[in-house]
Amino acid sequence: MRTVRLYAAVAAGGFRRYATYRWATFAGVFTNTVFGVILAYTYQALWQERPHLGDYTLSQALTYVWIGQAILMTSMVMGGGFEVDLIERIRSGDIAVDLYRPVDLQSWWLAGDLGRAVFHLLGRGIVPFVAGALLFDLTVPAAPLRWLSFLVAVALGVVVSFGLRYLVALSAFWLLHGDGITRLHVFVATFFSGVSLPLNVFPGLLGEVARALPWASLVQLPADVLLGTYRGSELFGVYGFQAGWAVLLLALGRLVQSAATRRVVVQGG
Repeated sequence: MRTVRLYAAVAAGGFRRYATYRWATFAGVFTNTVFGVILAYTYQALWQERPHLGDYTLSQALTYVWIGQAILMTSMVMGGGFEVDLIERIRSGDIAVDLYRPVDLQSWWLAGDLGRAVFHLLGRGIVPFVAGALLFDLTVPAAPLRWLSFLVAVALGVVVSFGLRYLVALSAFWLLHGDGITRLHVFVATFFSGVSLPLNVFPGLLGEVARALPWASLVQLPADVLLGTYRGSELFGVYGFQAGWAVLLLALGRLVQSAATRRVVVQGG
């Protein structure tokens, strides 16, 4: 019980940390909204030329755009979350202090990232989506169960995102400077998460590979759940896909963390 309270406090700290930067949040909401409008008009032009592209109607495609903007920061597709702090602590050597704490390093950062995700969903997710619903003809479900299913998919996507970014951050133990691999991951995540274009429109083998990769959990699958692409027992397949990647990435993170910890001991003599 004490462990649960500890990680709950860390998550609450992650929430409060991002809630402190009100003007940054306001600027982020404005940016997401403007970018959403630009993307929505681009989708309109594309879907008028290719109706039902990716099996989406125009209204569903526009809804997809605004779902992506609503959970862009929640899923941290563009990076800039805890991994920046962790890389800096590894580079400066402050990670040694973290390793002395009587808590699990990975769980500590995961709890903080979950708190951040909750804030970004509330602080930067709702307003852009409402703005999109006012400006465009969106397919907004009325059933509360659909929204609850969507939130479960978003939560699992956040854990997958954490697992990917944790591995990126741990690479600093060997690379010492994480800018290159961080930028590479942002590029890959932007393409394969479906935030710029739904993965369903990718042709042939490229589409199959993209939909099988973990980044599909970040935007594509939560959006499809809210749009009603998956219903009933099909939802368990979506959740199983996301949970499978989450478990695999977290386990891989622990292996890399173990190897990295041994490296710190060797360097410290």
